[in-house]
Amino acid sequence: MGHDIGDLGELEREVLRLVWRQDRATAESVRSDLAKSLKESTVRTVLRRLEGKGLLTHSVEGRTYVYRAAEARGRAAARAVKRIADWFCNGSVEEVLVGLVDSEVLGRRELQRLADKIAKAKGMGRA
Repeated sequence: MGHDIGDLGELEREVLRLVWRQDRATAESVRSDLAKSLKESTVRTVLRRLEGKGLLTHSVEGRTYVYRAAEARGRAAARAVKRIADWFCNGSVEEVLVGLVDSEVLGRRELQRLADKIAKAKGMGRA
């Protein structure tokens, strides 16, 4: 996955979020869930553009294109955080996480979930 999600336009980001939420999306299902009213042809163009950028894939069911995200939302978010770490913290994801904790962006529940993930990763020999 080479394309940077941070470089997407507002409409492209909204469409990608809708595809993630719907899991399997058609141009019509995306169009009906958009915040603003657009023609289906416009939505199809955005979907094709996202596919061209490697962010979506499609299959054909009957005559309908059914789109799916090329990667899970969490994986895409992780890549975005890595990019931020590279830009601001010399590649230190730990510094980003400490900043999130210090500025109280992460609450108690999120911290516990993160601690559980770390413990699980250690148990699998990944940490």
